[in-house]
Order: sequence, then C-alpha cells, then structure tokens
Amino acid sequence: MTAVSAPVLDAVLTRRSAARLTTPAPRREELEHLVQAAATAPDHGRLRPWRLIPVTGDERVRLGHVLSEAAATPDQAHRAAAKPLRAPLLLSIVHCPVPDHPKVPAWEQLAATAAMVATLSLLLDSCGWSSIWRTGTAVEAPQVRKHLGIGDEEQLLGWLYIGTRPKTDTVRERLPLDVRTKISWTYASAGL
Repeated sequence: MTAVSAPVLDAVLTRRSAARLTTPAPRREELEHLVQAAATAPDHGRLRPWRLIPVTGDERVRLGHVLSEAAATPDQAHRAAAKPLRAPLLLSIVHCPVPDHPKVPAWEQLAATAAMVATLSLLLDSCGWSSIWRTGTAVEAPQVRKHLGIGDEEQLLGWLYIGTRPKTDTVRERLPLDVRTKISWTYASAGL
C-alpha cells in the first residue's frame, strides 16, 4: 500500500462539518493565508473562477434580514433571519466562470471552485477551526444576490460557515464507504 502523509490522511478522515459554531474565528490574516493555500486546488488553466465575500459582525444580522425577505412563509422568514448567526464568520462562495473559454468548459470551472472550497475546509480543520458549507434556495433570491453584489454572470454557491466547534458538540462517527461499489475495474490492466 502506498504511504500517505499521516497529517493529510488524518485531516481527510477526521474532518466533520459543524452545524453550530462559536467564536473565535480565524482572523483576516490567517484566513487570507489559508485561502492562498486553497487556491492551489486543481484548476485547469489556473482561472481561479471564484471569489469570496466575508460576512462578519453586524453584517450577519443584515444578511439575515435579507434572507428573511427571500423566505416563502413567515415561519421560514424567522428561521432564515437567524441562520447567519450560527457562526462568527461566513464566506459567501461566488462562482465566477470565464464564459466560452476555449480550453476550460463551464463544468470544469465549477469543479475548480468546489475543489478550492473543499481544500479550504480541510485546511481550516487542520488549523483547529470548524466549518460547514451551507446552501439553500436563498442563493438564487434576487434580494440576496443584490445585497452581496453578485453579478448576472456569477453564481452564489452558498456560504462556508467558519468558527470554533462548541465543546459540547458531539462529532458523529462516519461509517466507511465500501469503495468497491464506486470503482469499476472493467478497463483496468490485469496487473493491478
């Protein structure tokens, strides 16, 4: 078996999303350093077809008001208003595709954005922070898009909520996947 760096393997195997997060969250300098590292995720053409909009402090309350405006019912509006308060830092994930790129199709650019977010999530975890990627119908709401300054050609992919996992939070065990159900060896060489 090929050896995998223990810290990398541990980060991948132990990272779990955290539904509720408390303070502290990474400071600006640390977050920028981690995003710089996450920007090395697979990205054909190095287009970096994404941008991040941090939401902190009172801006979370303002985002909550906009989310409640976008809700379909009063009950949903009440819950939506509280959602941004589940973490001290939210990163709005904005996919910014390069239209009609001659070598990198749209799906590959979206994959690059998702790879960066997944890498960032692992990096945050390895530094002791917790996160969860949240989406929902609000990502398409015109008032949410306007509030965040999302352009017509851009796609809001949700928010990476970031902070500290509460000490009382229980981390659920992840059952291993039987990868044999996901790997088709039909075309593999007999020598593998």
